Amino acid sequence: MSEKKRISTTALAGKHKIPVKEMFAHLLQRGLIEKKGDVWSLTDQGVAAGGKFVTSKKFGKYITWPEDFTLAIDGEKLITARAIGREFGLSANKINFILSELGWAQKALKGWRVTLQGEKIGGLQAEDRKSGIPYIRWPASIIRSKVLTDTIRDIQGTKTEERPVETEKQGTSHEGFREKFEAKHRATDGHFVRSKAEMLIDNWLYMAEIVHAYERKLPIEENVYSDFYIPTGKVYIEFWGYDNNPKYLERKKAKQEIYKKYGFNLIELTDEEVYNLDDILPRLLLKFDVQAY
Repeated sequence: MSEKKRISTTALAGKHKIPVKEMFAHLLQRGLIEKKGDVWSLTDQGVAAGGKFVTSKKFGKYITWPEDFTLAIDGEKLITARAIGREFGLSANKINFILSELGWAQKALKGWRVTLQGEKIGGLQAEDRKSGIPYIRWPASIIRSKVLTDTIRDIQGTKTEERPVETEKQGTSHEGFREKFEAKHRATDGHFVRSKAEMLIDNWLYMAEIVHAYERKLPIEENVYSDFYIPTGKVYIEFWGYDNNPKYLERKKAKQEIYKKYGFNLIELTDEEVYNLDDILPRLLLKFDVQAY
């Protein structure tokens, strides 16, 4: 039996009467493809759905799909930062900076560009027809995103509930950790952190004039917090200590898997590296376009 006729992703977009970039966004959202650097790759789920790479002399290597492959595209309304801002009484510019802090958008020379994390929640790159300035369109459902609404409430100072405890179900259990390691070490910038090592990291970032947050919640549904977050490069820093504690090692592994699962930029520091930050951190930060000194 001959193999079914195959079509390219471009042809698949034409079949659904949507732009090619929008089709790639739908495939990404459904976990059928992923982006590694500047190259699109098929996931195991994409292969199971019938995706397959072919190579031609004219177009090189590209992804194809069975001719009868279809996606249930519901045509959800797409909105801009201005429309999101109207929902929360904020300007479009303020919303864009919030989306940037979450790692979903990135400031361009002019306008805004969607990041890989932004694409995963449905963000689609667009540009003004006259000026060519880039902007992002978002699914209307973004205004109900708990991650976004919690961040806006934090910024507006209207979020009053206490920070929830990370649970074992979420893969980050560390029973008694916060009680045992109280945030009582005061860093130079006023942050109260939980260990001398974290204080040294915080002080280093502050003296290097790098804007950073301490114990910032990751922009995901799971209730996981980073040690430090640098919004400029969308990069998280984790300090791993207490290596001989089985519960701590379990929590460490679970957090590492979370970072890997979502493809977050991560710098991991050990005890030894903390006492050599001047040589270690500038090099690691530069990989994420964060310049120190």
